[in-house]
Amino acid sequence: MHSSAIFLIEFGAIILGLGLLGRFAGRLQFSPIPLYLLAGLAFGEGGLLPLGTSEEFVAIGAEIGVILLLLMLGLEYTASDLVSNLKTQYPAGLVDATLNALPGAAMALLLGWGPVAAVVLAGVTWISSSGVIAKVLGDLGRLGNRETPVILSILVLEDLSMAVYLPIITALLAGTGLAAGSVTLAIALGVAGLVLLLAVRYGRLISRFVSHDDPEKLLLVVLGLTLLVAGLAQQLQVSAAVGAFLVGIALSGEVAEGAHHLLAPLRDLFAAVFFVFFGLHTDPASIPPVLVPALALAVVTALTKIATGYWAAKRAGISAKGRWRAGGTLVARGEFSVVIAGLAVGVEPRIGPLATAYVLILVILGPLTARFTEPVALRLTARRRKPAPAGHVPAESGTRSAERRDAVDGGQEAVDGPERVDGQDAVGRRS
Repeated sequence: MHSSAIFLIEFGAIILGLGLLGRFAGRLQFSPIPLYLLAGLAFGEGGLLPLGTSEEFVAIGAEIGVILLLLMLGLEYTASDLVSNLKTQYPAGLVDATLNALPGAAMALLLGWGPVAAVVLAGVTWISSSGVIAKVLGDLGRLGNRETPVILSILVLEDLSMAVYLPIITALLAGTGLAAGSVTLAIALGVAGLVLLLAVRYGRLISRFVSHDDPEKLLLVVLGLTLLVAGLAQQLQVSAAVGAFLVGIALSGEVAEGAHHLLAPLRDLFAAVFFVFFGLHTDPASIPPVLVPALALAVVTALTKIATGYWAAKRAGISAKGRWRAGGTLVARGEFSVVIAGLAVGVEPRIGPLATAYVLILVILGPLTARFTEPVALRLTARRRKPAPAGHVPAESGTRSAERRDAVDGGQEAVDGPERVDGQDAVGRRS
């Protein structure tokens, strides 16, 4: 009874504190994610007041939080939208891997950690945080923006790449070579492809099976199906996040709308728990010794992520504003980076603290870049433009010429219209 009371007190204090932090962030019109992470640091290992009985429950809640974040993001898209985006955006995935994996590999080699550690740190710097970015998109009200499908396509390509990358890393760290991990790799790819195929071809049948007029039964079936698929995916060496995302893709029509409405409060609760949990397992004392290389790596890879998003959005015909928003949104790293670093601690113990400091910097910086990259970049580019001499062109003609030039420079913004479409979100949200 005593331990049960302590658990309720601890967990209740966590939820209350998160609510107050979220309210404070709302008044500042700012994402609460950095505040959640700092709260986790304060009450985690080496913090001001480490938690006791509630830590295991928080860990489970954190996993559910990531799953719900990706499920809700998947509900915003149809299967045909996903396949179309992946077909058109795979070059962006290659650019993303090249620009963002190489700095991590180079840093590991410069520090003398060897080729295996270089492959591991390349993964840490490559993969953006789907959980953090999904939360940021919701907080900033950008789920309906035209650049969001580009961001999602890059995230999905990264998550699907983990089905290949993680088995390879596991084999390298075990010292068994690539051949020993070939069976696991084949299973992972097969499962990911099968789930995607089912979502594309049989999405309507799945929606009919899940659909129900009673909100309680709809909530239980959707949540249970999502957790089941996510667990099976993780058991088969596929990301649980990918499994949850594909469940969201498979649901359509009224089922998707109903599930979105019912699950939104649960997503917000468990997503906040996820960010607290991430901070709880970071010892503040381990950060200072690796802060300089982590900060240097964070700056470089923040710029490479912005370049990746900008290039991908420009290739998709998005306006200049949308390109900068796409780049700034992709900066955050998180759950996958921590998982990858955790696998390699036995081989190179210094990877853990470095990856933790790196992720903490970017997971705090990510919401800032998502919000401020666009206005800062546009202001800087505006300063570089020299004003035309007075009287050089008639006022009306100059205005029309500027409009035509902005339409070209902005990725056909004048043709595409506004960044959001009333009545139906530009990302294909089912209504």
